[in-house]
Amino acid sequence: MNPQFGNGVNLFFDDLGPRRGTPVILIHGHPFNRTMWAPQTAALTSAGYRVITPDLRGYGESPVVPGKALLADLADDIAALLARLGLERVVVGGVSMGGQIAMEMRLRHPGVVRALVLSDTSPVPETEEGQKFRRELAERLLSEGMRPYAEEVIDKMLAPYNVAGMPEAAARVSAMMCATDPEGAAAALRGRAERPDYRPVLDGAAEPCLVVVGADDVYTPVAEAEALHALMPHSVLAVIERAGHLPGVEQPEAFNRVLLEFLAGL
Repeated sequence: MNPQFGNGVNLFFDDLGPRRGTPVILIHGHPFNRTMWAPQTAALTSAGYRVITPDLRGYGESPVVPGKALLADLADDIAALLARLGLERVVVGGVSMGGQIAMEMRLRHPGVVRALVLSDTSPVPETEEGQKFRRELAERLLSEGMRPYAEEVIDKMLAPYNVAGMPEAAARVSAMMCATDPEGAAAALRGRAERPDYRPVLDGAAEPCLVVVGADDVYTPVAEAEALHALMPHSVLAVIERAGHLPGVEQPEAFNRVLLEFLAGL
């Protein structure tokens, strides 16, 4: 855990594994923090990879920046962190909003991206209805706090059968959501409402890409992952059975297996 000044924001992050290992940065989703990647960090560092897991601004231990945090801001934070670490080319991975930040990295800082790992995410721009929903949700989180929202979405973040059958995982996910500062979550929601269309920047991309999706993800269903996979000629698609929106949490062994296979082929 290190405070790191970058892009005007002190990001907290873990930097684990051998310094000479291939660097992999993993970007958490909303409304979580870097600890969600603990199973992946353990597997990758054991296999000789260097793994960087930051807390995004407004999440985890990183400071809250009120107002609006565009995905471009969050990507620039990551790029500044990598620059301070002296890392010029890295594997950039993310889940959900973290995957969209990875796509934003490909748009704004393409030279940094050696390969992409896109888990349970979508490249399409937000709809007008979605924009309204995210802005209203931002205000709701500020007025109600995180717990009502966390209770409402737990069986969408995880497949419902995993909420019942994996109580420790469900409790861990709920705890992460409830610990998030509502102001930080609201800022990211407002920014995410304005996200652009990432399909043009991914269409025909030369970099290798692993597209991962939980078989029972209701937020970004398998069909969306298939469409994302179809955009990129050097991508592979892995569907994780018995998982919803967070397969790295719900089925870590299966997720880690496909991730390590992908990294080994770079």
